[in-house]
Amino acid sequence: MSMRIRNLFHVTVGGVLLAGAVGAYAANLGFLTDTPIAYMKQRDIDSVKTAVMKALDDKQDGESATWVNDGTGNSVHIDATITPQSTAKDGERTCRDTSVVLNAKGQSMTLKPQFCRQGASGPWQLQKKH
Repeated sequence: MSMRIRNLFHVTVGGVLLAGAVGAYAANLGFLTDTPIAYMKQRDIDSVKTAVMKALDDKQDGESATWVNDGTGNSVHIDATITPQSTAKDGERTCRDTSVVLNAKGQSMTLKPQFCRQGASGPWQLQKKH
């Protein structure tokens, strides 16, 4: 095979593999299409984050706060129930497991983030789960 044909073959095969990989990646995210998070705009995200931080500061374990995206400019109605589930202290570090149930267009999804902070008034930080 000539060098030119071989290069063309490699470019073509590479393009097909890349297109397949992109398609597979997009297909793997297809399950998010009709979930509440798919309808959220940045202003919704910022607003619900503020509501979660307030719930972490103000609510006892098992006590819920509600959030609605009124005023964010999004035409899709989205609401959430935010419930700190449990609190653990280790010295000056406080961690809270939280439940956030999002609802939009008849669909619901539950997020289970954990937040921790140092001291009584440090900022809450989202923890990565392993």
